Amino acid sequence: MTACQSGASYSWISADHSVLKAAAEMSVTVEERGRPNTLDYRVYFKNSEGKYISPFHDIPIYANEAENIFHAVVEVPRWTNAKMEIATKDPLNPLKQDIKKGNLRYVANVFPHKGYIWNYGAIPQTWEDPNHKDSDTGCCGDNDPIDICDIGNKVCSQGEIIKVKVLGTLALIDEGETDWKVIVINTEDPESADFNDIDDVRRLKPGYLEATFDWFKRYKVPDGKPENQFAFNGEFKDRDFAIKTIKDTHEFWKALISKNSSAGELNCTNTGVSDSPFCCSAGDAEAVVKSACAFGAEDPISSSVDQWFYYEN
Repeated sequence: MTACQSGASYSWISADHSVLKAAAEMSVTVEERGRPNTLDYRVYFKNSEGKYISPFHDIPIYANEAENIFHAVVEVPRWTNAKMEIATKDPLNPLKQDIKKGNLRYVANVFPHKGYIWNYGAIPQTWEDPNHKDSDTGCCGDNDPIDICDIGNKVCSQGEIIKVKVLGTLALIDEGETDWKVIVINTEDPESADFNDIDDVRRLKPGYLEATFDWFKRYKVPDGKPENQFAFNGEFKDRDFAIKTIKDTHEFWKALISKNSSAGELNCTNTGVSDSPFCCSAGDAEAVVKSACAFGAEDPISSSVDQWFYYEN
C-alpha cells in the first residue's frame, strides 16, 4: 500500500438538486479508493460532518421507525454485473468487489436476465447470525447484513443510501445457509404509494416475482454449482413476515455490536455506536481510509462479462 491522496468523493442528489437526507438529517457521501475494476478498489462512507462511518454499523436501520421505513445501502445498481458488497471483515466495512479464486467476481447473464434485475443491497444494522437456526427455514444465518432487492424504476448508484418500504421476502437457502432476499421499493419512486405488500408486486409488476425467483435459483449454475433451493417451496412471504424478519436480524446485530455475540472474523469497527466496545475515534477511522490505495484510473472490464449464459431447466 502506498501513502494516499484524497479519493474521489460524491454525494446523492435528488431531483431538486439537494443532497438526499436520511433520518435525523443525516446525509452520506462516499469516497473511492484504489482503481475501479481492480482488487484494491474500495468505496468508503462519510457522514454529514465529513467523518468516516461504517455502512454496516453506523447508518441507522430506520428512516422512519413508526412507519417501518428502512434505510438500504445500494451495493449493486440494476443491470450491472460486478458483485460489489459490504466488506464485513474489513475495518469500516467499505464496499468492495467479491473475489473468487483470486479474480473479481461478476454475476453471469443467465438468459434472459442481464446482470442484477433490481438495485441490490443490504439493510444496515442487521445481521443474519450464523449461530442461530431459523425456526422457519431450519438453517442458520449467512453471517451478512440482510439483503434487499429494490424494484423501483430508478437505477441507483453504487453506495447510494435509499429509504425503502418493505413488501415481502424470499427465503433462499444458499449452500445450507438462510439468506433472506427482502423485496422493497424506494420511497422516492413515483409509484411507491401503490405498493404496500407482496401481492401488489404480483398485480402491478406481473412477472417480476417469477423472474426474481428464477434469477436466484439459477445464478450460480454458470459457476458449475447446482440450482439454489428455497424455504417455503419458493413462496414469497408477505410484508409483515418480512418486517419481523428484519427486526429479528436487527436484534442479532445489537448483540454483535455490543459484544454479546461472537463476531468471529467480522469487523465491528464503528464511529457512531457510542456504547459499543468497537467504537473508534474519527482519527482512527481516517487512518484506516488513508492507508488504502489512492484513487486512480479504472481498469477495463472484459467483454466476457456481457456474454449470455444459456441452459435448459
